[in-house]
Amino acid sequence: MYSILLSAGWPIWPLLIISIIGLAIILERAWYLRQIHIFPKDSLESVFKLANTISGGKSVSEAEITEISQLSPVGPLFACILRERVSGNPADSALEELQASAQTTWLKLDRYLGALATIATVAPLLGLFGTVVGMIEIFGSQGVGSPQQLAHGISVALYNTAFGLLIAIPALAAWRGLRAMANQRQHEYEEFTRQLFKKLYPNNADKK
Repeated sequence: MYSILLSAGWPIWPLLIISIIGLAIILERAWYLRQIHIFPKDSLESVFKLANTISGGKSVSEAEITEISQLSPVGPLFACILRERVSGNPADSALEELQASAQTTWLKLDRYLGALATIATVAPLLGLFGTVVGMIEIFGSQGVGSPQQLAHGISVALYNTAFGLLIAIPALAAWRGLRAMANQRQHEYEEFTRQLFKKLYPNNADKK
């Protein structure tokens, strides 16, 4: 493998770099977007238990709400609506704050996915660029030469194209899968938040 990398020339090194970056993104996002990470065990029960306490007219401390915000990446969203209800703010105000807070959460869910999509798009182009560079070097420095030398030079140049496709195909598949996971986590959040909003603001639940 190392001999192939050396034979393919310098254009293959950018491909190697972005392949490492792409793999790191795939592993990090696959771990981050796990359901157990976004919604840890018993976290939703804790949120709704606190919501029941508030709905029952009992007092809730800021420390309890802060604890909810630290449960998971979507914890700040649940803490936001709980805090709005405890503060006595109306449903319209709570909904506005919730939507503003949600934007930050969506950015966390989508983080690095754009970079992974870029890698999937750029990798074949870098591979083609490496092939063109290799062909230029073959014909420019050695001339046509013997058929054996020409065939060997072309095969070496094509390593770049093959490596580019080898990076792009898994990166594209991973991007689609991770994109679907992020959308699923967002859908789950919206459903849980709708139920929480309905419990805290029963007369205004249709606004969410």
